[in-house]
Amino acid sequence: MKLVDKIVEAIQNKKGQRIVSIDMRKLSPKPCDWFVIAEGGSNTQVSAIADEVEDFVRRETKEKPVAIAGQDNAEWIALDYGDVMVHIFQREAREYYDIEQLWADGKVKEYEDTL
Repeated sequence: MKLVDKIVEAIQNKKGQRIVSIDMRKLSPKPCDWFVIAEGGSNTQVSAIADEVEDFVRRETKEKPVAIAGQDNAEWIALDYGDVMVHIFQREAREYYDIEQLWADGKVKEYEDTL
């Protein structure tokens, strides 16, 4: 899906790590069709990744998030694109919530980190 690809590209632009997409279109019930999950090493990097996703995706696809949550402390920022939810975590929060495991019945794709 083009939107998912552009979101992943934006995350890679800011050196986001452990990027995963989960295709949940065949699950029922489901909160959306896709999750994209990544992490940053600090609240500053998590914020920068979220900003890049919002700006890059808008430039490349004209899509805007319906809602953004978590910007205040930047431990976990979620961007809601309707059919696609983007979750950008700090490592500790990602391990604690472990949303990949919650939705592991979906088709999981892991992306290589860019260094």
